[in-house]
Amino acid sequence: MSRDGIASALSAFTKQDSSTEVFSEEQLSTDLAQFLSNPTLRAALADGSLDLTSYSSTVEGELAELEIQCIFAYRSKTQEIARLCKDLDHCDGVLLGVQEMLLGFQADLGGLSGDIRQLQETSKRLGIQLHNRKAAAIGMREFLGRIVLSPRLCETITKGAINLQFQQAIKELSRLYNDTHCESPQDWACKKPPAETSAGEEMQEHIKQLRLVAVSRIREYFFQQMVLLRKPQTNIRILQSHGLLHHADLYEFLLDASPSVAQELFKAYTTRMSNTMYALFRTYQAQLIQLDATKHAATRQDVLAVEDAYLRDSITTKAKKRVDVFTLGSRANVLNTTHEPPVVAHVALSEQRTYPYERLLKSCLQHLVDAVTNEHVVCRQFFKRDAFDSLFPNSLQLLLEQLENYLFGCYDALCILLMIKVIHQFRKSAQSRTIHSLDNFFDQMTNLLWPRLKTVMEIHQRSIKQATATSLGGVDLHAHYVSRRFAEFTCSVLLILQKGNKQVQSTDRNSKSSLKRSNSQASQNREKMNSIGSIASAGEMLLRDLNDLLGDYIALLKRLAEEHTVNIKKIVFMINNLDQVVCIFQERRVAGGKELNRVLELLMLQRELFVEEELLQGFSKMIAFVQQTETSLAAGAVNDKSVNYQVVESLVREFASNWRTGMEAINRNVLSYFSNFRNGMEILKQVLTQLLLYYTRFQDVVRKVFKKQQPDFAKDLVPTAVILAEIKKYALSI
Repeated sequence: MSRDGIASALSAFTKQDSSTEVFSEEQLSTDLAQFLSNPTLRAALADGSLDLTSYSSTVEGELAELEIQCIFAYRSKTQEIARLCKDLDHCDGVLLGVQEMLLGFQADLGGLSGDIRQLQETSKRLGIQLHNRKAAAIGMREFLGRIVLSPRLCETITKGAINLQFQQAIKELSRLYNDTHCESPQDWACKKPPAETSAGEEMQEHIKQLRLVAVSRIREYFFQQMVLLRKPQTNIRILQSHGLLHHADLYEFLLDASPSVAQELFKAYTTRMSNTMYALFRTYQAQLIQLDATKHAATRQDVLAVEDAYLRDSITTKAKKRVDVFTLGSRANVLNTTHEPPVVAHVALSEQRTYPYERLLKSCLQHLVDAVTNEHVVCRQFFKRDAFDSLFPNSLQLLLEQLENYLFGCYDALCILLMIKVIHQFRKSAQSRTIHSLDNFFDQMTNLLWPRLKTVMEIHQRSIKQATATSLGGVDLHAHYVSRRFAEFTCSVLLILQKGNKQVQSTDRNSKSSLKRSNSQASQNREKMNSIGSIASAGEMLLRDLNDLLGDYIALLKRLAEEHTVNIKKIVFMINNLDQVVCIFQERRVAGGKELNRVLELLMLQRELFVEEELLQGFSKMIAFVQQTETSLAAGAVNDKSVNYQVVESLVREFASNWRTGMEAINRNVLSYFSNFRNGMEILKQVLTQLLLYYTRFQDVVRKVFKKQQPDFAKDLVPTAVILAEIKKYALSI
């Protein structure tokens, strides 16, 4: 151990020894607590066996012995401690050498960091230079690529075929033109547009020349395609699809490169296509006219109340009493909303088919709407605008003129009404395709049809108003042929109006809005509407005409019935005619409405009148007695004294002996009067039932008059059960 170490140890020991001399109270308490923590000492103190003086001496002796052992141990390690001090001195020398070496390294590294910093600055400068050169190279490459015409591009535009590759070349040429004529520097890496550079100014002229070549080639190609539109047997839609729409980008190029050439092509297309459409519709319409099955179906003389003189001019009156011109039949199928292919005219001609005119009109309108839709799509996609006003005026005028010529000699009201409905359907079909350019054309067609329909309706109404028994060739008890014609005509009109509607139009006027014209500003139609004195729709006007026609028809029946001198025959004539109208309504399955209800009410009234007239022929005395006596009984002025006993007795006995014969007579009369068996049986049951009611009332009167004492003839009263059983026999026979 070194001298300094020994001194330090002695100093510490001295401090410790001196500190033991002074004990604070706190240290004393701690030592006592530690002393008492020994259980052996605590037990010895507790029982008084511990002698503190001897114990203190023992402890001091042990401490002295330990101190001596420590000194001997320290002395035995003196050489080892000296060796450790020498090793420590050697380590101090080594560490001093290392410190000197590290200081040398630190000086060397200080020089290297300066070199590294210089290299970093040089590298950063070179990186900036490289980035600038790359940006310049990219900008130059972009600049040259956007202004220089490649040989491949020039060859494709000048000599290449008009195909997809040519379209790509035109797009690239358009881009080059836009780039070389760009005046904004923002899109260029050099922040300077090509127009302000020598290279750009030089390329502008070359690009313009190449654009002129491209315009010339595109113009020549499109004119070649448009020439094909006039060739016969050309599939126009395929030509439009492959020859025009497939190259719509080329026309868009013309709009930018040469608007005058683009306008020239548009005019050429509309002129050629307009002529082609006109020729196609003219040829097709001429073929359709040859297929018309209704051109001789109805004439001016085919009215509801046709005169007998006209009937006698024909070979047979049966031929002129036909009702086929007023029967709808299968003609209503033209209003089916399901897709029906147009008539193939040349095939129909070869097969000698014929069609109603409304079917031919529908076929023509199908072609028209399809053609307008197709041209709308083609012109919007290719020319970027609509060309309806340039393509179809001649074709539409042709269709209007032909319709007007047909209507000039048309007296078929059903055909006219069907055409109105067909036109309305195609108006909705065109509008569903967002094609509104045909609205004015459809208005013009309806402006021709509605007045003509009004005229034909007035002719029919006039024929009924002016008809007399003499002009119609006389009357009999059976239904007049005018009734059947009127019923067929009315049913046909109502069926057409109801076709495709959810509600019956004769009872719900709001549902007839489907017949309203889309353009309410059409002057001719508006004048026709205002002539009625209201803002009603054309469909409502037609129903008003039908209602007026029904009133005139009923007035005609009354005039014809007056030709019979016997009242019951007048009633029979009215019943037979009204019943025929009702039967035809039922056969045609026309929904009951205002017209049918009016006829039914009148028919029920006439039946009641017939029942009374028929019963008066065989049972007039009994009926008169019942009616007079019931009135007197109601006034309280009748009793058994005021009633003639013999009269009542004769009535009872007369009925008892003649009621079966009277029923048989009624049955014979009914069967002879009414040609419709079902109608006759209904009337027969009604007459017999009314007879039973009258006789029941007669029995009640007799009981009331002779309530005090029943007369002897009461036993001759026929039980109502017997009469009812007889009525059931007639019912069973029915």
